[in-house]
Amino acid sequence: MKAIIYTKYGGPEVLQIQEIEKPSPKDDEILIKNYAVAINDWDFGLLQGDFINRLLNGLLRPKKKILGSDIAGRIEAIGKNVTQFKIGDDVYGDLSGQWGGFAEYSCAPEKAIAPKPASMSFSEAAAIPQAAMLAVQGLIDKGKIQPGQKLLINGAGGGVGTFAVQIAKLYGVEVTGVDSTGKLDMLRSMGFDHVIDYTREDFTKNGQCYDLILDVKTSRSMFDYARALCPNGTYVTVGGSLGRLFQALLLGPWISMIAKKHIRIVALKPNKDLLYMNELFEAGKVKPVIDGPYDINQFPEAFSIFGKGEHKGKVVIIM
Repeated sequence: MKAIIYTKYGGPEVLQIQEIEKPSPKDDEILIKNYAVAINDWDFGLLQGDFINRLLNGLLRPKKKILGSDIAGRIEAIGKNVTQFKIGDDVYGDLSGQWGGFAEYSCAPEKAIAPKPASMSFSEAAAIPQAAMLAVQGLIDKGKIQPGQKLLINGAGGGVGTFAVQIAKLYGVEVTGVDSTGKLDMLRSMGFDHVIDYTREDFTKNGQCYDLILDVKTSRSMFDYARALCPNGTYVTVGGSLGRLFQALLLGPWISMIAKKHIRIVALKPNKDLLYMNELFEAGKVKPVIDGPYDINQFPEAFSIFGKGEHKGKVVIIM
């Protein structure tokens, strides 16, 4: 089978397509023929080999050589202990921690996948797992979003942000999106009430306050974010700079006590809310925003666009 492989850390240039052996599922696993796979920040971190990801995947060279966690495809074989699915079922899910998605076939634990609705394309399904879970768990589980609130999404034009605005609108909130110049028209078309070009304006210094901030980037001081919160407001981070995430962990309780503003971190629970996303999709309330999809042979372009932060929504590769 074909797979996108990397044997050393670096940029998209170290990736290559190779023929490798097709995997076989264990007793509690499912073999999936992948039709679409999406790129996530975690994939890019593993590719570049930053410090934390080298601890996870090998200090000098990657142990797991196939990236990709958000997959969508059709079941080709099942282990003897699998009970919820059968051969021929269309499924999707997040293989975070295992990876191996950027290949024609992947093995997945039964608990890591969900049924794909017939009305959902494979590209749409691949765009959902990680980004949508972060949006749901950030807004609902940690953010406790309420009708009538003012919400700001920092990094609004990527996967998490484009899901988050659609979910937030179901709650009747006023949403501000922050991103680069080239993504502002898309944000307006998606229903953002206000947009901010971060290259021209710092939302933490413009005098506005928000009841809830959902941050995909986490590149500023926690004190800056706290300044942009209204009294008793909540800041939720779903990813970004490791140093800033540690700062949120350490300073969050102190800021909450002194300023009566809440700092919270989402620890991703993969695949937890996929059935909820199926309900929203089938009801026409949520639609994935896809950059591409790109053919497998266009993977250098897809990874390059993702690495530069130029993508709109989720970058999806057709396997």
